[in-house]
Amino acid sequence: MEKQSVSRRQFIGTSVLAAAGLALASKTSFANSILAQAKPNSKYNGVQIGVITYSFRSMPGSAEQILQYILQCGINDIELMGEAAEAYAGAPKRDGSADFAAKLADWRANVSMDKFVELRKMYNDAGVNIYAWKPNALGAKNTDAEIEYAFKAAKALGCTHVTVELPDAAQTQRLGDLATKHKTYVGYHAHLQATFTLWDTALSQSKYNGINLDIGHYTAGTSTSPVEFILKNHDRILSMHLKDRKFHDGPNMPWGQGDTPIKEVLTLMKTNKYKFPATIEFEYNIPAGSDAIKEVIICRDYAKAALS
Repeated sequence: MEKQSVSRRQFIGTSVLAAAGLALASKTSFANSILAQAKPNSKYNGVQIGVITYSFRSMPGSAEQILQYILQCGINDIELMGEAAEAYAGAPKRDGSADFAAKLADWRANVSMDKFVELRKMYNDAGVNIYAWKPNALGAKNTDAEIEYAFKAAKALGCTHVTVELPDAAQTQRLGDLATKHKTYVGYHAHLQATFTLWDTALSQSKYNGINLDIGHYTAGTSTSPVEFILKNHDRILSMHLKDRKFHDGPNMPWGQGDTPIKEVLTLMKTNKYKFPATIEFEYNIPAGSDAIKEVIICRDYAKAALS
């Protein structure tokens, strides 16, 4: 049989097509495996329990991998952090160059929302809702175009709000004004600086400025229960982080071993029919022989028992 010669161009073309076929098959296989799984449900007696991407920080963090973790945890709501979503949408990778911030800002200002919509569909098809997005694009050094991109991407992902660390009053005014323009809420997160009145200025600046309350940080920072704060501000709380910490800037603890009244707060949410989600933020040290997924499931079960 006569041996046929294959030109370099034919070989490259065939290889590219084969690679594309493998990529498509892999993506189709992933989508089919997601659709085949039972839909998760972590809403207990009217209280929605979610999880934040940060809980899985010890594990690889692509958007597809994060979705698998959530499904393994039996959770149907997530606060998605920015890196995974932006990587899925094709953001430039950090390269250490002096002009990287400018390149990223240019990408954000011009990127199509199609990949964010696609990401939302992938999660929704699996039974997972993305209720909040925490992009790294809402700082004082970010351009208005980047901030507006963050609101547009949040909408494309299906979010009701974005979250960000609480900045100074000038920046909360700036964010509040742009949030009003896009009719997308901003949930401001605080750590140990939390006080009973910390959010008052931001809340007064715009009805689209809200609270992303972390009851563990609030407990550690004020050495008091967050219940009174929640009662006063429940209508401005957009989402709430659950973790257990000790008073007086104490450490993160396995749930039930710290001073944070997690059960009392969840019971308050159930009794008063608060609609904002309660987000598991797994932050204590992983015990020997365990992993982040196992510990998030323990946290989920703790919350479920508190709400039963």
